[in-house]
Amino acid sequence: MLSQRSGWHTIWLVRPDGSELRQLTQLSHDLYDIAWSPDGQQIACGLNRDGAVDLALVDVNSGELRVLRTSKGVHSRPCWAADGSFLTVEYESPLAPPDIFKVVLADKSVKQITSSNAPALAALELLVPERLYYRSFDGMEIPALLYRPAQPNGAAIVYPHGGPRDQYLYDWDIFAQYLVAKGYTFLAPDFRGSTGHGRALELGNQGNWGVGDTKDVLAAADVLAALDGIDATRIAIYGGSYGGYMVANCMARDPQYRFACGVYKYGDANLKSSWAQCERGTRLYTEMQMGDPALARAAYLAASPIGDTVHIKRPILLLHGLDDDVCPPQSTVEWVAELRRYNVTFEYKTYAGVAHGFIRRADVLDVYERIERFLDWYLL
Repeated sequence: MLSQRSGWHTIWLVRPDGSELRQLTQLSHDLYDIAWSPDGQQIACGLNRDGAVDLALVDVNSGELRVLRTSKGVHSRPCWAADGSFLTVEYESPLAPPDIFKVVLADKSVKQITSSNAPALAALELLVPERLYYRSFDGMEIPALLYRPAQPNGAAIVYPHGGPRDQYLYDWDIFAQYLVAKGYTFLAPDFRGSTGHGRALELGNQGNWGVGDTKDVLAAADVLAALDGIDATRIAIYGGSYGGYMVANCMARDPQYRFACGVYKYGDANLKSSWAQCERGTRLYTEMQMGDPALARAAYLAASPIGDTVHIKRPILLLHGLDDDVCPPQSTVEWVAELRRYNVTFEYKTYAGVAHGFIRRADVLDVYERIERFLDWYLL
């Protein structure tokens, strides 16, 4: 099993009756996607190195870790052959979408099994983001990945990821690449609450969503504003799910008005309302992070940016599926009513029959065309 009691997500072993608990791996990195070998002697896993996830093997007896494949990309979902001679693994990077690879253990040879539109990829000029760190309001170090365009247009975007227990990885993000190709500088911060950088950062927003994490994201705008060639008046914020929630917080709770506009994609603006309407798993997840709303009412209210709508002075694009039971659309409906009440400029689009996220081709095209048009209108 994986446990974070050491400060990182590492492998621990325990007998079925709960006895003889022991830590198998001693690492200052998170491990993911563990898969036991058929003979029970090895565990395949992903080794997170600051946003790049290697494919590794752990010896069950010694705890020794051996890296099979490393790169500025993400290996996930390892699966063993029945005889234990090879693994299949999904791999993606900023330069390549997810594909399946075969890794032979004896010689570490790698064969690509699937190929996602290689001719189209060959025609693209893709970039690998650079890792940077910045200090937030209280001195906490915040990791981030920065895309620098070859021909910057002076505008920039802050992209807070979803979750919050997640991180922005060295993985495939074609829309980020598209925006960067247009000249936008793109910064994705791993604000407090993010995984992959140790327990202190991951638990940094436990019980107080929308407070320190919001300030971390606002500080990301300051990082961009300090870069050569960036116009501080042309910085936007864009995010989905918890990232959309961060958009709502940053637009409503920033007296400096760092962002020229915001793109809110299936986010949340009223935690107590969404808690009452979301599916059971999300409700329990929220309670694990924020407590029972009956006992932590003040924390839920403090975490809900809908109460600060009066302070919003910049335009917002809101996009939400009407069948979303993770971030229920009713929370957005309530926020839209407040946006109207305070005469905030906004564009609001809903999608019938769509759950959390956008999958159908027509919806995806519509969403990203709207986002591009909105950003270009207010930033260029």
